[in-house]
Amino acid sequence: MSVAAFVIATFTAPQELGTNPQSIFMLLPLTAAIAVIYKATKLPTITAGNFIKETATLFGSIVVFIAITALTLYALAWLITE
Repeated sequence: MSVAAFVIATFTAPQELGTNPQSIFMLLPLTAAIAVIYKATKLPTITAGNFIKETATLFGSIVVFIAITALTLYALAWLITE
């Protein structure tokens, strides 16, 4: 079996993440990639300092939004089930 066939075969089954609170940490690499790619395409001029600052700001705002949304949904689920 070639390496390419092995890599393609790994995408045939979904990755099991679970439903525990620690599974939210699986979003961090995806969030970082989104922030880097978005800022690389949207900044008019890219300098190292400006790019890192803008990317870190976007990454932080996305993580805060995810946390606020998760807490809101958790509180709403708690209110409905009580």
